[in-house]
Amino acid sequence: MRGKLMFLTGLAAGFVMGSRAGREKYEEIRATAQKAWQHPSVQEAAGVAQAQANKLYTEGKDKLQSSKLGEKLNTGTSGSTDTTDELLAPSDTLAGPKSSSTGTTY
Repeated sequence: MRGKLMFLTGLAAGFVMGSRAGREKYEEIRATAQKAWQHPSVQEAAGVAQAQANKLYTEGKDKLQSSKLGEKLNTGTSGSTDTTDELLAPSDTLAGPKSSSTGTTY
């Protein structure tokens, strides 16, 4: 019961604080997050993480296919192609429009 009460209190406090902050504060936070996301070092780290994820996915897929379970799964599907062989990057909803070559952002 105490946990539920603490949760509801936190929920109410978050709602009140969020509504007081308003749209202006939200836009400020969003702009700061967008600026941080567009920083070259963050983009480089995201690229490295994506490359590692692709490598691990490929290695795991290869190990599974060479295992007994993978062999059983492959015998059940004859001639079908798997369209999920590639990891797709999530859409960059935070990144927004790309900046121009002059260095200005939109």
